Amino acid sequence: MIDPLTLDQMRVLVAVADAGSFSAAARTLGRVQSAISQSVQTLETTLGLTLFDRSHKTPRLTDAGRAIVDDARALIVGAGALRARAQSMAEDVEPELTLAVDAMFPIPLLMQSLKALRDAFPRLPATLFTEALGGAEQRLRDGAARLAICPVSPMRQDDLMAEFMTRIVMWPVVAASHPLAALSGTLTREALEPHVQLVLTDRTLLTQNFSGGIISRQIWRFADLSTRLDFLLAGFGWCNMPVHMVEGHVAAGRLKKLDVADRDDFSVPIYVVHQRGREPGRASRWLIADLRERAKTCPNAYKSGEARLPAAAAAA
Repeated sequence: MIDPLTLDQMRVLVAVADAGSFSAAARTLGRVQSAISQSVQTLETTLGLTLFDRSHKTPRLTDAGRAIVDDARALIVGAGALRARAQSMAEDVEPELTLAVDAMFPIPLLMQSLKALRDAFPRLPATLFTEALGGAEQRLRDGAARLAICPVSPMRQDDLMAEFMTRIVMWPVVAASHPLAALSGTLTREALEPHVQLVLTDRTLLTQNFSGGIISRQIWRFADLSTRLDFLLAGFGWCNMPVHMVEGHVAAGRLKKLDVADRDDFSVPIYVVHQRGREPGRASRWLIADLRERAKTCPNAYKSGEARLPAAAAAA
């Protein structure tokens, strides 16, 4: 059975309500008045409702008419969004961008790119997940995200495609009030071992058993970088942190960068990752290119070229 309700009837109804009369709506839509009247009458018959009170010089919406007009406006907006999405998909823009990003990636930079993405693709729905360690990759494997920006776990990656994006520079740091901050010169492993090390923990199976970068005998584990930073600033221990999160605190004297023996500044590689056979759409490619350009403006926090350390080394 063909539904007698049409989008054109909705447009006519809204036009009459906005213009104030059938004749004014006819002029607005470029039609004859009889066609407008017939469309409204057909709609009233279909709905079984009187939408306009015609006892006055100009038709007035009834209570039912006002409610239906609001619904009609929503339908018209929805139809426009559907048409725009279909056009975008025909132009190689994915129907939705679902993105999982490692929390190590600078959030202010990510927000700038997402705002620019919204301007470039205003009709594109976007979903964002921020995760620690293997969380972003797990979102990708679970199907919750179609694209991930994250380190890649040491396990086999036959089902994933990973393209290098940048490397996040890490500094070993401690609060200025911590006993380690009072030590001068290069710190040996023996000097660090007695002190609490603040370590990120991974609740996924991807890097759960990885222990790279862990030196101290006492370990406190954290699920996110922000909480770990709070404990770091409070003087509970030392850890390796992304430069962009701590360089301001180091400059202000709240944190001190440690000189650790046999360990120059190291960096964690960040990749753009997607499942094989599910190539990024035009909006995803646009976002990736924008993020690359913005990363170039932060020379102290990033390095170009591949990293030498395993991705999960950031745990420490």
